[in-house]
Amino acid sequence: MFGRLSDKLQDVFKNLRGQGKISESNITDALREIRLSLLDADVHFQVAKDFIAKVKERALGEAVLRSVTPGQQIVKIFHEELCSILGGNASELNLNKPARILIVGLNGAGKTTSSAKLARLLKSQGRSPLLIACDLHRPAAIDQLAVLGEQIDVPVFCPQKGEGDVLKVARQSLDWCNSTGGNVQIFDTAGRQELDAPLIEELKHLRDFLQPQEILIVCDAATGQQAVSVAQRFNDALGLTGIILTKLDGDARGGAALSLRAVTGCPIKFAGVGEKLEQFEVFHPDRLAGRILGMGDVLSLVEKAAEVITEDDARRMEEKLRTASFDLTDFLQQFKMLKRMGPLENVLGMIPGMDKIKGSSVDENQLKRVEAIILSMTPQERTRPDILNARRRQRIARGSGVSVSEVNNLILRFNQMRKMIKNMGGMKKLMARAGVGLPF
Repeated sequence: MFGRLSDKLQDVFKNLRGQGKISESNITDALREIRLSLLDADVHFQVAKDFIAKVKERALGEAVLRSVTPGQQIVKIFHEELCSILGGNASELNLNKPARILIVGLNGAGKTTSSAKLARLLKSQGRSPLLIACDLHRPAAIDQLAVLGEQIDVPVFCPQKGEGDVLKVARQSLDWCNSTGGNVQIFDTAGRQELDAPLIEELKHLRDFLQPQEILIVCDAATGQQAVSVAQRFNDALGLTGIILTKLDGDARGGAALSLRAVTGCPIKFAGVGEKLEQFEVFHPDRLAGRILGMGDVLSLVEKAAEVITEDDARRMEEKLRTASFDLTDFLQQFKMLKRMGPLENVLGMIPGMDKIKGSSVDENQLKRVEAIILSMTPQERTRPDILNARRRQRIARGSGVSVSEVNNLILRFNQMRKMIKNMGGMKKLMARAGVGLPF
């Protein structure tokens, strides 16, 4: 996510920090490079133009030019302007009664899956969501929603097979909702390959009948400017209240995320960051801005860790880190925790300074190989890795199906990590509270 743009921005900032003095000339040169990078990331041209103009005006201000650390001041300006483009603060759902949410969008963007993901998220927050299948055009949509609802244990209203009247389905679903007793109603609607008049008319009728508090469009981040255009047309027709941006984990450019709010005026409320139902999160503009600038996102990291780690685990890990009694069994546990927290690349992107290694030196397959190596050790070897002589390492390599050099590399990295833990200071305490080590 935002890989190329993030790398380019950090290169530019590095050059600015290396300048003895910040001037209009070197700021103009830097902003020219950033403007090209934004356009290359598929950011809407007007959004890129306005963004650069605002940054330049602030960067040439007296506070920056006379600052002792002008390079850092400019990074701060970029962070604030990125937050502004992305929407400022996180935008909450309006869940006042009857708390109805209409999910709209084109086919393939992920409406049905996003409906289920949203239901799961709301359920984890203590609400009682209900899913209503209103896509009467795609044959598999109703069955898909029913299966997803069963997986997350959320009731699903399914119309009779062959039913073609969406308003009739909506009326029946409201009676069902009243008898079922949920407190948030999520309506998964029909889509098309392309936006057309019949679809808009159907959605308008449904909107007018249901009077939903929220109308959320699901946009595929990978489609870039097409997603922005589609969202704008849906907004003109229906009056959207927010956006769900899917496949954000697979979009290296990120132009849609940076353009949608500015072009449509609608806040991005949620982001899909993976295929699994739990890989769905509230969209925090300030946190994403930090990740784009390579500053990490420790708050999101701690929140994700809290979802998969018990208080007892966190307490035990804090003790291990504090006393530097961390062994290979704990090392393996950290890998398992990371796997439960989602795709490795996303997790690494949240750790300040770790963005440079994500997607290259550590990957999902490497986690599996590390797990196999440690599981091939005896309990004594995991507790006392210093006893791992050449013969033991050869046996472990054979047992795990890897080379001896890979075993050696793992032991080397483990020892480096133990040294790093002793010098981590405040960061160590923060990560320990979340029960998260850094096993690389």
